[in-house]
Amino acid sequence: MSIAVTAESPLQDDIRALIDELNAALLELTPPEFCFHMTVEEMAEPDTTVFVARDDGEAVACGALKRHQDSIGEVKRMYTRPSHRGRKIGAAIVTRIEDLARAESLTRLVLETGDRHPAAWAVYERAGFTRCGPVLDYPASQWSVFYEKPLMAEAA
Repeated sequence: MSIAVTAESPLQDDIRALIDELNAALLELTPPEFCFHMTVEEMAEPDTTVFVARDDGEAVACGALKRHQDSIGEVKRMYTRPSHRGRKIGAAIVTRIEDLARAESLTRLVLETGDRHPAAWAVYERAGFTRCGPVLDYPASQWSVFYEKPLMAEAA
């Protein structure tokens, strides 16, 4: 297994297919009105950086950093194909997102995930995220779980 995680344009056919899989997986677990999808075109906007994990060239996982006002970054579009789960690929993507957020002096990372995604919760909690109330403009609902992580400047 040769996994490489890099920032890439989501406007590639294999990334579009990966995002289609993500959307289908979310819709199996969450009502459509509580699935807060970004389109591939939205993911390609300048305020968002998409990370893609490839296994010998095949796109197998993704995640994104979307920048918001007030130095807040949002973790979005996290997905690992079932064939590659359990290999800490999601953790590697979260690390890349956090490293970029810190490099850009963002002060807080937030995210919304579903109430039926315990594997995702484990990834975020191992990365130091803690549960919180609704973030950004997401509504409070039984279908959502929210996380945050302050990004403090390293002491010199």
